[in-house]
Amino acid sequence: MSCELDDTAQVRDTLYFGRNKPSGGVIADDEWKRFLDEVVTPRFPDGLTVLEATGQWKGKSGVVEQERSEVVTLLHAPDEASTNAVRDIAAEYKRRFGQEAVLRERTATCARFE
Repeated sequence: MSCELDDTAQVRDTLYFGRNKPSGGVIADDEWKRFLDEVVTPRFPDGLTVLEATGQWKGKSGVVEQERSEVVTLLHAPDEASTNAVRDIAAEYKRRFGQEAVLRERTATCARFE
């Protein structure tokens, strides 16, 4: 990928965090905020974006299910340390809240502040 003059080559990782707990109930707002403050922000202190969303899929039972979700977008250098930090975030979310998966969408991009 070739970026325009004054742009910086970046990676955009978008992580999708479902808020339903497999054991029942939901991840409370204060639990989500604590995860964001303790796990995500320290790894990407220069900034990130969080959007609230609703996820929908057909479960194993064949029933369409919905859940409240958080979508976190991270722009970072295309380096191994950042890639590992993203993997660590997903792993900790799964561990902390008993989740099966965190969806990660990764794209090479160019960025700059205007």
